[in-house]
Parts: sequence; structure tokens; C-alpha cells
Amino acid sequence: MFIGFVEELLVGNNKKNMSEIKKHWEEIYNKSNLNKHTWTQDIPETTLSIIASLNINKDSHIIDVGGGDSTLVDSLLNLGYKNITVLDISENAINITKNRLGDKSQQVKWIVSDILEFVPQQQYDLWVDRAAFHFLRDEKSIKQYANLVNTSLTKNGYLLIATFSDTGPSKCSGLEVKQYNKENLTKVFESGFNREYCVFEDHLTPAHTEQNFIYGLFKHRQEGLIPSHNLTEDRFVKCQNSIVLDSETSCNIENKGCCCD
Repeated sequence: MFIGFVEELLVGNNKKNMSEIKKHWEEIYNKSNLNKHTWTQDIPETTLSIIASLNINKDSHIIDVGGGDSTLVDSLLNLGYKNITVLDISENAINITKNRLGDKSQQVKWIVSDILEFVPQQQYDLWVDRAAFHFLRDEKSIKQYANLVNTSLTKNGYLLIATFSDTGPSKCSGLEVKQYNKENLTKVFESGFNREYCVFEDHLTPAHTEQNFIYGLFKHRQEGLIPSHNLTEDRFVKCQNSIVLDSETSCNIENKGCCCD
């Protein structure tokens, strides 16, 4: 009886926390100017370069987790990819992207959901997550996410995941994040994936601050096989936006447009 009560309490607290997180992101995308987001990338060149290297079919099913108002979906559509899903906890963020795409938005499947509440209705050939995963900080949530990816990808599917590296910021948009290096990022997913390679990106924000990201590319491994990670050398790149913030619109947590402090 007591155990059941505790479980009920934990579920209730989790739902409350998710509700608060959703509210947090809805406010950010409702109140802030796109140019104030330090994660803004005019063209997500590193991500597109990695995807191009996979040589996947243009009919492949791709999901962009935490896609928000990212321009990745714009680029994928322009490149001819036909089966794109964008998931984000914020409906405001998705509406920003829909409005930007105009009629093209009808070619995309849109999902408003917390990732830990997401129940996929299909499998994907490529799962892209650029800095949504690192908001999960407790081991239970991290394991739940890893299991979700493992069951949501096709037999030879790819996972492309980007987080702040262990030399990157410790907070994003006022929230604590979990930083990763190659070893601990690999460990999270190696029960079902082999690491192909990692890319470290120095992202220069519109406010002229530098954030270091780690991109990990993983390939789904056949069940029962032991991990066999590719020994390809890591790559190091720099990314800079054409958008520049002046002193009056520089990033700060008070205007809800800040990614990191």
C-alpha cells in the first residue's frame, strides 16, 4: 500500500515537473526574438555534413528531436528529403517553424511532446537530437531516452546526437544540463549502438560567445553483438552565424532569450 502511494507520488511529481518544463519553453519561444537565441544557426552545416556522409535515401524517415525553431528542417526539405518529423515540447517553437516554412510545412509531420512521453507510431532511419538530450540529468530519464531511441530506430538506423561537451556551458536557457565527452556519451548508447565517430564544434553565438558541442554519430547494432566502435579520428570544426547581436540585444537570462550563462 505504501509502495503504491510512493509510486503515485513520483508519477505525480514527474508530471508536474514536465508541465513546468513545457511552460518554461513555451515562454521562451513566446517572448523572445529568434536572433537572441544563442543556439541559432543560419545553416546547421555540421549536422548537414554528417547526414550527407550517411548517403541515406531521400525517402528515409528522419526525426528531429527538440527541433524547435531550428532551420534543419528547412535544409532537409531543400535537399529533397521527403519523410521528416519534427518533435518539440514547445508548440510555440513549432509554430514559429511552420510559419517560416509556409506551404512547405505541410510536407512535415509535427509532434508536440515531451520526449519522455513520446510514443512513436513508426520506426525511423535517422534520429537527430541537437541539444535536447542534455537536459536529461537523472539516470532514470537518460536510460529511458536511450531505450526509446533503441526501439525507435530501424535495424541499420543512425543516431546523431549533439550535447554540450565537458568544456561547454553547464546551463542552457536557465536550466542545468549534463555535459558529455566521447567516453560517457558512448557509454549511454552502446547497449544498442556502435559509435561511428565524433565531431567537436566550437559554436560562435550571435553574442560572440563560444560554446563547445560534441556530436556523436552512432549506428544501430544487431541485437546480441558486442560493441564495436569505429576508430575514425574525431573531427574539430567551427561554426559562426551571420546574425550578430549588439549590446542592447545581447544574450541574458532575464529576456528569456539566453541559452547559456
